[in-house]
Amino acid sequence: MVFVLNKDKTLLAPCHEAVARRLLKQGKAVVSKIYPFTIRLKEQKDTSTFRPNYRLKIDYGSRHTGIVILKNDCEVVFMMQIHHRTDVKENMDRRRAFRRSRRNRKTRYRKPRFLNRKKNESWLPPILQSRVENIKTWVRRLCELCPITAISYENTKFDTQKLRNPEISGIEYQQGTLQGYEVREYLLEKFGRKCVYCGATNVPLEIEHVIPKSRGGTDRIDNLVIACHECNQKKGNKTAEEFGYPEIQKLVKESLKDCAIVNATRWRIYEVLIETGLPVECGSGALTKMNRMKLGLPKDHHFDAVCVGHSTPDRIWFRTRTILHVIAKGRGTRQIANVDKNGFSRGYRARQKLFYGFQTGDMVKAVVPKGKYKGTWIGTIACRKNGYFDIKDKTGERIAQGISHKYCKIIRRFDGYCYELEQTKINGTFPLQPAEVGEEMCQ
Repeated sequence: MVFVLNKDKTLLAPCHEAVARRLLKQGKAVVSKIYPFTIRLKEQKDTSTFRPNYRLKIDYGSRHTGIVILKNDCEVVFMMQIHHRTDVKENMDRRRAFRRSRRNRKTRYRKPRFLNRKKNESWLPPILQSRVENIKTWVRRLCELCPITAISYENTKFDTQKLRNPEISGIEYQQGTLQGYEVREYLLEKFGRKCVYCGATNVPLEIEHVIPKSRGGTDRIDNLVIACHECNQKKGNKTAEEFGYPEIQKLVKESLKDCAIVNATRWRIYEVLIETGLPVECGSGALTKMNRMKLGLPKDHHFDAVCVGHSTPDRIWFRTRTILHVIAKGRGTRQIANVDKNGFSRGYRARQKLFYGFQTGDMVKAVVPKGKYKGTWIGTIACRKNGYFDIKDKTGERIAQGISHKYCKIIRRFDGYCYELEQTKINGTFPLQPAEVGEEMCQ
């Protein structure tokens, strides 16, 4: 489905792709946006009798968020997935290390100043705030393209202690793994006061991470073991399995990092949705799963979004098979100088942002008439001051180098996101009737 705007940019009902193609071919409409594809009519249409009934549904996840738009609560007209950033903490840690090193080298006589600021009660760490802002941005953008009248949101709470121990109950919730122990003493007693790798005893033992923190490991007690200094140094940045001890790797339970992210941000996202002024319906994860199984849909974030809330009907009609994947990339970097692998400066970044009307990250179509890269190229660009740009594909790999700005045409300005389209096999109505099930199996 294609979003449609009136001549004065008021909202109209989405139309089929074939209708949009006909309007563009006849010159009755122009392209307003590429992602999501939107057209604007050249003639004003009367909307006095237009009664929209479109519901926006959101299935929030720590890594991916599914968003769909339903017409009359039963016709799926738009599906998308937001891929949240996972590199925020790593970037913040690197910036903190550079900042502290710089302050220690240049102003070591100054008193510390990092604890004299009070945070707002609504403050969230950047890694969590990034997810909230992604959802806030796309709810606002979709409300500017489609006449949304209601919102459904999966407000799920994870019991992290129950996930660790299904038998937990009562006062056991207040008595964690380290009840009556310190971390080091607990690990020494758990592993018999010997190195878990070589079995050495009567030597100084160190607390060691099975999955290194640089590889996504945490300080949870499940991820900690006792090792001698020699084994700890030999292991380095490897996991226990890579170091040759898969039995130690099996001791590590699955991380609950994703559950913690959802628990910490679910009410903030709810507040963001309330601020839109639209009625918000909340549903649980169990209700979403029950609706999905009843409709016979596969497990995926955009299909979960279809099943959110009590407003989900007994039958769903998919009027689109296209899924828009939106990958959050951020807005670049504030780093003043480029550096080599040793951290030494290798040239300063250009002060200007625009070069011949283009900026790094813009999606362009380049038609090159001659030379090594003769042909048509579509991708994002990396700009140079001399006007010769590099073109990269969706994976960030360079596919064309030194393309003149004269051959490039803007498809979409960089807005902090990258876009991909996917065609799903799901089509028609669900759940399938017995005859339709046979046809699906034959295909």
